[in-house]
Amino acid sequence: MFAVIKTGGKQYRVTPGDIIVVEKLTADEGSAVIFDSVLMLGEDGKAPAVGTPMIADATVTGEVVEQGRGEKITVFKKKRRQGYRRTKGHRQLQTVLKITGINGQGSKGGGQAAKKPAAKKAAKPTGKEAPKAAAKKAQANPAAKKPAAAKSTAAKKPAAAKSSTAKKPAAKKPAAKKAPAKKDD
Repeated sequence: MFAVIKTGGKQYRVTPGDIIVVEKLTADEGSAVIFDSVLMLGEDGKAPAVGTPMIADATVTGEVVEQGRGEKITVFKKKRRQGYRRTKGHRQLQTVLKITGINGQGSKGGGQAAKKPAAKKAAKPTGKEAPKAAAKKAQANPAAKKPAAAKSTAAKKPAAAKSSTAKKPAAKKPAAKKAPAKKDD
């Protein structure tokens, strides 16, 4: 049998006898801890029971093995070309647990949420009824789409006239004069 529990903002899949490391819990070493936020229960060969969001009356019990701190994480800040560098370390508090038991029925619910009744779809009108239904819909919602001709009746502003001073083409620079070639006698 397995369960999915939620603790410390994370989810863990556990079975009896597992040893897991979780965020710090307020309990002494050797004391029992009960998790009532069980998200899923299941057994091998059967469909798991999924909670919405939690499974009622399901609990997972564990025993605190150790209270400690995790590995050191280095936090380094730097702003280039400013001479600013800071180094800090952090060790997160954590609890080591041994799962001792799972209480609850893993097969109830069949792994499926309760089925909701299907909403009835409105039948589309056919034949002669179609134009009448469209007219009723238009009367019920006057802000609905209007024909394109109705939209074009709005006054249109003429485009802004171009300035009367037209640009003149740039004057060409005279070509550089070449020195006359020397004649040999």
